[in-house]
Amino acid sequence: MRILPDYMRDGMKLLIVGFNPGEASARAGHYYAGRGNQFWSLLYGGGVVPEALEAEDDRRLMEFGIGLTDLVKRPSRGIEEIKREEYAEGRVMLSQKLEQHQPRVIAFNGKLAYEKFSGRPCKLGLQKEKLYGAQVFVLPSTSGQNAGDSATDKVTYFKQLASLLSERAIAKGAGRS
Repeated sequence: MRILPDYMRDGMKLLIVGFNPGEASARAGHYYAGRGNQFWSLLYGGGVVPEALEAEDDRRLMEFGIGLTDLVKRPSRGIEEIKREEYAEGRVMLSQKLEQHQPRVIAFNGKLAYEKFSGRPCKLGLQKEKLYGAQVFVLPSTSGQNAGDSATDKVTYFKQLASLLSERAIAKGAGRS
């Protein structure tokens, strides 16, 4: 199975951090390619991107100033397969990427991804603390294995993220002369 590449560049408006790739995504070579994963429909339905995209379009997110990566790069059937050392390595690697690329907003796809990165519990939505100068937003997991929230509940958080991104764009533009 393939390890998915990072899609990042300096100064992105948004970096989306997943937990780790599932087997379907690794086989397809694209982020969020699992049959039951709602990521792509929620991204568009929530207004984060202006057009409907699919897993095969993952690289195109960069056109919209959005990057993709995972906390743990190794694909697995489920999170129970991830070892403690992989989290530790993932935290270090992700911290380096955040420091290097300086996204304006970091969105974690799922509470567990953020909690494993930060080492503390969180609630969904905008977090109080910043990471490397970026605002942090925690989305409900879009994984098909996460049956906790309905698509209707999840899209609310994607809409909040889209609103945050538009506020950040307005604020960034207001500071220029």
